[in-house]
Amino acid sequence: MFGRRFEPPPSKSFSKTQKANKSSASFSKSSGVSKSRHELRQHRRPGTAASSNPVNETALSPTGSLTPSIVTLVIGKDQRIFAAHEDVLCASPWFQQALSGQYLDSQNGKRLHLPEEEPEIFSSILEYLYKGDYYPRLIHNKRRNSWEIEQVEEEGRSSNESTVYHHAVDGDILKDTVIYCTADKYGLDELKRVALRKQGLQSGIQCSTILTSARYAYANTPDTDSKLRAHYLALIIRSRSTFKRSGTMQLEMFNGGTQLFFDLFVALCNHVDDISSAQSTPRSNRHFF
Repeated sequence: MFGRRFEPPPSKSFSKTQKANKSSASFSKSSGVSKSRHELRQHRRPGTAASSNPVNETALSPTGSLTPSIVTLVIGKDQRIFAAHEDVLCASPWFQQALSGQYLDSQNGKRLHLPEEEPEIFSSILEYLYKGDYYPRLIHNKRRNSWEIEQVEEEGRSSNESTVYHHAVDGDILKDTVIYCTADKYGLDELKRVALRKQGLQSGIQCSTILTSARYAYANTPDTDSKLRAHYLALIIRSRSTFKRSGTMQLEMFNGGTQLFFDLFVALCNHVDDISSAQSTPRSNRHFF
């Protein structure tokens, strides 16, 4: 895949880099979620350059080779240009249908305009289609028999970049959440599983970012989704001691406008019922038997 800028404005970029300052209190299994807000980023992350990662073409097609058909993709409001093999894109049912109705221009080939996509997210989607994962990669720790997120520092890239600016919310949200929702749109179920697993391994996420990301997840997944939505409900419940003191949480609940908070109420009720049941069962057994 390839990426290059199309008539770039001199002072704009589609992505951001890691924040200069982070709160020491962050979400993890042991420490909960920090409720301080992100500070504004000073810089943005440069786009992924596909040309620096040559593709192993023999592994990308069931036939062992790629057709020469190249699709040009115009992504985002800034019209960032990407290019990919049609064979690779058609691993997605959405792209297969979108490209099947397009005629082949002898000069320009096939072209798709996707103004609502974020270039950084789409770059990760293409990276997954070509390589089976996206940066930072999932690494299996054989000694611990567990999955970890790759920790590799490269010039201009940080493996700790867990958030991305999204124009739809005019703020930062979790990158893996956006990738999960985009994969759902494109019918890439395995990518959804990868994104969900990566998101579960993230730490250092601010309370406000979690709530904004949860809203985005609810707005961009069907009501039948039982993975990403449940992830956010469980995360908030586990960190309830922080969220109940959060002014952001109070404001979000006051504003409402989403199914999230009713689902959270039901999940909390179920959680309390489970605890009560576990505590009362031995006594009940002794009483009745």
